[in-house]
Amino acid sequence: MIKRIQQAHHFILAAFCTIAVFSANTQAEPSTKVNGVDIEQLLNSMSLKEKIGQLHLLDTGGATSAETIDGEIKEAIRQGAMGSFINVNSTEVANALQRIAVEEGPHKIPLIMARDVIHGYKTIFPIPLGQAATWNPSLIEKGSRISAIEASADGIRWTFAPMIDVSRDPRWGRIAESYGEDAYLNGIFAQAAVNGFQGKTLDDPTSLAACAKHFVGYSAVEGGRDYNTTYIPEPLMHNYYLPPFKDAIDSKVATVMAAFTDVNGIPATANHYLMQDVLRKELQFDGVLVSDWGAVDELVMHGYAKDSEHAAQLAMKAGIDIEMVSEDYVSFAEGLLYEGRISMQDIDTKVRRVLTLKAKLGLFKRPYADAAGKQDFVNAEYRQAAKLTAMESLVLLKNHDAILPLKTSQKIALIGPMADAAFDQMGTWALDGEKKYSVTVLDAFNDAFQDNPKALRYASAIPYSRSYEEEGFKAAIKAAKKSDVIVMIAGEEASLSGEAHSRADITLPGAQEKLIKALKGTGKPLVVVLMAGRQIALKNVIADIDSLIMAWHPGTMAGPAIADVVFGKFNPSGRLPVTWPKVSGQVPIYYNIKNTGRPAHSRPFTFMENFPLEAHQHTLGHATNYIDAGFEPQFPFGFGLSYSNVEYGQTKTNKAKFKRDETFEISNTVKNTGDKTVTETVQLYIRDITGTVTRPIQELKRFKRIELQPGEEKRVSFTLTKQDLKFFNRDVDLVFEAGTFHAWVAPHAMTKEHTVFEVL
Repeated sequence: MIKRIQQAHHFILAAFCTIAVFSANTQAEPSTKVNGVDIEQLLNSMSLKEKIGQLHLLDTGGATSAETIDGEIKEAIRQGAMGSFINVNSTEVANALQRIAVEEGPHKIPLIMARDVIHGYKTIFPIPLGQAATWNPSLIEKGSRISAIEASADGIRWTFAPMIDVSRDPRWGRIAESYGEDAYLNGIFAQAAVNGFQGKTLDDPTSLAACAKHFVGYSAVEGGRDYNTTYIPEPLMHNYYLPPFKDAIDSKVATVMAAFTDVNGIPATANHYLMQDVLRKELQFDGVLVSDWGAVDELVMHGYAKDSEHAAQLAMKAGIDIEMVSEDYVSFAEGLLYEGRISMQDIDTKVRRVLTLKAKLGLFKRPYADAAGKQDFVNAEYRQAAKLTAMESLVLLKNHDAILPLKTSQKIALIGPMADAAFDQMGTWALDGEKKYSVTVLDAFNDAFQDNPKALRYASAIPYSRSYEEEGFKAAIKAAKKSDVIVMIAGEEASLSGEAHSRADITLPGAQEKLIKALKGTGKPLVVVLMAGRQIALKNVIADIDSLIMAWHPGTMAGPAIADVVFGKFNPSGRLPVTWPKVSGQVPIYYNIKNTGRPAHSRPFTFMENFPLEAHQHTLGHATNYIDAGFEPQFPFGFGLSYSNVEYGQTKTNKAKFKRDETFEISNTVKNTGDKTVTETVQLYIRDITGTVTRPIQELKRFKRIELQPGEEKRVSFTLTKQDLKFFNRDVDLVFEAGTFHAWVAPHAMTKEHTVFEVL
């Protein structure tokens, strides 16, 4: 691991060359202090080896105590050859490493301890895709703040979140880690997460430096296969993939991570255009840019670098400040400098950013973690925050005959492999979550039926989600027949989504579809609650399901959250942050598609099972659809039901024609016609009818969450300006183009009624 650090250089450095390099270093910029640290003075006092060390982020090798830290790692820190560590998750190890750096290191420069704190540290919140289903940024900010408080107690001061890769493909395992398919929504949640992780100031010892990732277009991998190649035309890049990063940067995100993938033929890690022209100049990011795990050395495997030395040169020149885990910088940067393939300015610029981040984090003043903070792990307040987020993330997708909510006076059969899955309910990237803290659905249902335990019957039926075993079906069917209603907790284990866990077929794994049909055969109403890291294709079984709730992977408090929704203590308010396909073959699927010259709804449509025999080629319409799945999704973007009924009036604008410098007001009247208080997410969509590049059929521009009492009516209005109607054209210029626009103030993206206005 550290051996390359100690390897001899390829040649002996001439003394006069050394003097020349470091004399150039003395002509530094004027002294500037950051949080009391004179960055330039410190930079000028460092040796070249120390500087290169600051650009190295190393894995700890699994150290669990001070005694188990590798001796070579300790010695490298003493020499100043280490700048930061990933995967430290204990106060003891963090403080032991830090103590060597600040007490024995040549310039007492503190280390940064980094960890993937994605949707919780010890208190686990819903996966980010589930958080996005709340459409409630305040909950995401609160959850990120709690995560930062818990993680910082173990010495962690840098997290690799939020992931703001806008994702249109549920086959991609990392969609679970995203905020869904919409750029605007991703940007809103990016800002909330950054504000939560970083707090009011990075200097707060409970703050984590956030990291917007992965720059850029990682989610556009071909076929939804992780690490695969991407091709993204420039207008699409600027209109769709870049805006969430701009929002994060506007929120002062401290760091950005480059994507693993190649983008239009050039790996992001070495993509000078993306990292310098776009990230640094266009988006004006001035923080630390880090590679992904081993991505610098992977430039060789990509076929872009001829060897590891070349990889170090390419990543350095592209602008990668810190190399994660691989050791090309520490092995080759010095030689590259003396060969003139990189400059001292290349190195100093990167080191300056790293030192500035450490100063902003207050690590020079307070390098050590305070273990006292551990007493607050998974406390009552944090559990309640996790439960509220989980409840608001649940999306009611179907409720035939208003079967839900249930009553505890009913006899319930609780069935399914995810009903008692303390580990799996936490979802992907819950690295430090402990299942001992999880409250499962079975736990929560047992609590709900503690006064009448015989009314609840439980049978897992299937031991785990991927299993094809049917031995448990008999007990499950027996329990179902003796009950009034069946509640099946179905879905995917945590390991079936996340990094490197892409799926070609996104139907329910194992024997779960067969179980649904067997349970439906009992004649009892069937409620299905899905726990999964992505949308699940349900075409084969959707007709057999009476009520359907999407719970994502809800985290520590999954059980109480699901129970409160199922039994009506909480009226579901979640909305889909993604479009839900009927079958895997509809993927990629997303709401903001282009119209095309033959849009799906423009011609008569016939499913292939209804084709007449020997049908003429031109008798069944020619439009953009699938003859076996149609053109509509199972559920549209923004969709979600509640236990009440909300009616929308007609979308209106305050006038039909606007001058381009005017403010546009768009509104609708929303009424709760049901008998329960409801939280409604009112959404504003816009369509630009004609453009110099073709425009999407809809784009989410705003949303508001409102509470409506039974019978209450509210007028909901939104204001836009021409800035909201701008887009990047084929020359990648941000432009406003006058013309005709459609607007929807609606409950989801497939609402048909709209209004028309012109901007002159």
